[in-house]
Amino acid sequence: MSILITNATILPCTAEMPVIDSGYVHVEGDTIKALGAGPAPEIVGAEIIDAGGDLVMPGMVNPHCHMAMTLFRGLGEDVDDRLFRYMLPLERKFMRPEPVRAGTALAALEMIEGGVTTVADMYYFETEVGRVADAAGMRGVIGQTIANFDPPDHKSFDEGFALTEQLVAEFAAHDRIIPSIAPHAPYSTGMETLARIARWADDHPNVPVQLHLAETDDELRWAATSHGMRPVEVVEKAGLLRERLICAHCLHVDEADIERMANARVGVAHNARSNGKAGRGIAPVEAMRKAGIPVGISTDGAMSGNTLDLFSQFGPVSMFQKLLGRSRKPMPAVEVVRMATIEGAKVLGLDAKVGSLEPGKKADLIRVELTSPRQQPIYDIYSTLVFATMPTDVRDVMVAGQWLMRGREVLSLERKKVLRDALQVAQSFKAEMARIDAAG
Repeated sequence: MSILITNATILPCTAEMPVIDSGYVHVEGDTIKALGAGPAPEIVGAEIIDAGGDLVMPGMVNPHCHMAMTLFRGLGEDVDDRLFRYMLPLERKFMRPEPVRAGTALAALEMIEGGVTTVADMYYFETEVGRVADAAGMRGVIGQTIANFDPPDHKSFDEGFALTEQLVAEFAAHDRIIPSIAPHAPYSTGMETLARIARWADDHPNVPVQLHLAETDDELRWAATSHGMRPVEVVEKAGLLRERLICAHCLHVDEADIERMANARVGVAHNARSNGKAGRGIAPVEAMRKAGIPVGISTDGAMSGNTLDLFSQFGPVSMFQKLLGRSRKPMPAVEVVRMATIEGAKVLGLDAKVGSLEPGKKADLIRVELTSPRQQPIYDIYSTLVFATMPTDVRDVMVAGQWLMRGREVLSLERKKVLRDALQVAQSFKAEMARIDAAG
């Protein structure tokens, strides 16, 4: 199938971050065949789509998410001990394959509507997550979490490794779904298990590793008390600080940590909104990027950041770095868009396939309307995207040459069913929370 998008404002998100004011994109099958400025060439038999000046850019990349946790969105917001009072008990009682599928489908619907085409997920029952993401048409790095706090799908590290093996076996040859192993964090696995994961990763070089790292003060204290080190040093000593390691958060990293991470060629998933909402601090994003560490923009789970909308992350990403620098200059809008596209893809090791619009890359792209009053006038398209554009401005979404959304209608998911299934699980949550409250 051949598709020719014409009369488009194009952001290729290549190295120089150019803007093509009026151009075309030619998609052949699942691949970008050509793009350029000016009138489109004649392509016999191609479907012609006149973008009417709308923006065409790469589908955005969310390099750290817990998709099924959409079911916990807004739950116990003002309760100090909500994690232990509600979250963990609800997870252990209810999070089985069917609810995980429901929450993942809700997340996929939200992200597609917001122009996210690639996501890195880490949670439980990840084979189910991979199946839902696949059916929704998304591209994903799907990570089986391994942890020591009695998670809902495994009671031992051995069981966690077995689930990871199942995930890898099912998706190893998939063209869009990439299986991953996801130790929860250094403190929730320990040095011995991190070393075991490092050995496992040596035997599975094509499988990425996902890890929460240097996220909290408690983690810093744990690393210092248990090992006399910082969290990054713990991971390094375990042999896990390496290329294809996706490090989420990295709030509490110093110059030596950053040097270690850069030398190891890790990627970082930055969660400005969820970290700010939790009062945990501001990650030194500019320092990490200056050291050569790729940093992508992620949402975290909806329990933490409430929305899986990358547009709502853009403002905090830019403003937090400006606050650190006490100036308007840090983190300009163009760099925010770079992080949301090609740099986020690099974090996941997918930059050779996606993240920019270039001939030979996969046709993962979105069309964004620029006609809202809040977007006008447009002096700098990157500023408009970062500070004025919303998910409702995303009109069309394509992954691997297939339309997942046209004219704001998601084609790969049944909207009413997705919402109905999620709300049904939420009713069970509400009843259990009432029981917990009644018990004191």
